[in-house]
Amino acid sequence: MFKYILFLSAAFAVSGCGIYGKFENRVDTEIREDAYGADYEAPQDDTLGLASLQWREMFTDTLLQNLIEMGLENNANLKVASLQCEEAMASLKASKLAYIPSFDASLGGTVAGSVEHGGETWGWSLPLNASWQIDIFGSLTNAKRRAAALVEGSEAYEQAVRSQLIATIATTYYSLVALDAQYGIYQETEKNWEKSLETMKRLMDAGSYNMAAVAQTEANYYGVKVSLVDMQTNIRELENALCSLVGIPAGHIARASLDEWTEPELISAGIPAEALANRPDVMQAESAYKAAFYGTNQARSNMFPSLRITGTLNFAELLYNAAASLLAPIFQNGQLNAQLKIAKAQQEEAAVQFGQAIIDAGIEVNNLMTGINGAKEKGEYYKLQQNALETAVSSTTSLMMHGSTTYLEILTAQTSLLSAQISYVANRLEEINGIISLYQALGGGRE
Repeated sequence: MFKYILFLSAAFAVSGCGIYGKFENRVDTEIREDAYGADYEAPQDDTLGLASLQWREMFTDTLLQNLIEMGLENNANLKVASLQCEEAMASLKASKLAYIPSFDASLGGTVAGSVEHGGETWGWSLPLNASWQIDIFGSLTNAKRRAAALVEGSEAYEQAVRSQLIATIATTYYSLVALDAQYGIYQETEKNWEKSLETMKRLMDAGSYNMAAVAQTEANYYGVKVSLVDMQTNIRELENALCSLVGIPAGHIARASLDEWTEPELISAGIPAEALANRPDVMQAESAYKAAFYGTNQARSNMFPSLRITGTLNFAELLYNAAASLLAPIFQNGQLNAQLKIAKAQQEEAAVQFGQAIIDAGIEVNNLMTGINGAKEKGEYYKLQQNALETAVSSTTSLMMHGSTTYLEILTAQTSLLSAQISYVANRLEEINGIISLYQALGGGRE
């Protein structure tokens, strides 16, 4: 009988050999050379460029490094992602243990007697039961492989949270640094406009200007002071936001100046399309595809018989027995077939989502590189504009001393210079944040 069961098992195994198929990694073949767009020329070497940098190499500012380290240690979202990864690891461990036989033991005692004849008979039993499912049709194997894919997905999610946290801390930090720079510009403007106001008052007393000119200049001066108060509030709010990110109470954040920002050298080296494989969302999509693939295999294996070997050893009576059983599904109201169709559909969905994730990743990188290049180009024009307006302010101030210009020309030159200076800093921040976002978009943030 046992040989007959094994013969049937072998026959079914031959017919179901496809259920042992292994998932082939798709990310390397799915990513095209023109993933960033036909107009982007990828580098010829095999370096991953910016994507290869560890976060300490990317952000060399020691003050920022300290904040990132605190965030990685204290941030609540990252802790939750780490716990979810531990849950997936526990599920994988459980699926591996399914290959091991299960054992259980019980202790029992009996007593029997006769009311008529008297006397009692005592008995006891200590059976050890064993059960072992033989994975001849891949059900356990596919369950284990699916659990492993889910672990990979959890690890990718944890990396996504980590990468997002590092990028958010860095962008908030440099937003604070840029706000400091703009605050400094407003402070310098306040001093210069105060001097200009005092000069115009003296010239009004001398009859060169009227009260309207002085009043308008004074109004602009107080407008700058209002802006300074607003910026102080914004600075405090940004500091508090950064404290929340790194998990510390509200307080002052030590920081460098905007001029100390150092652009990574690899930003100009180009980025190969293969760098997209490091993105956590692409890794998550591939892991989901892999899990769905093994889910389909498992649904197929459920349509084949299951072989289980059982045995019992009773130490009390020194008896043992062993048996093998083959349980084959015959009719279950079409549930197994429906489950297979559902699994196949889910696999197709995962395949489509994986392909779309790669396309979206390439488009995001293209947008970021376009924005960075645009910010660099605008930065050169802002410098030229700022130089021209500094000359205009100097010239109109000199003409004002001789009473040969109107107050409107003076105000226009001053406000235009202030606007250009603020815009230049904002553009610098746009460029820096673009580089940080590009680093994140390439899966940056690893140790």
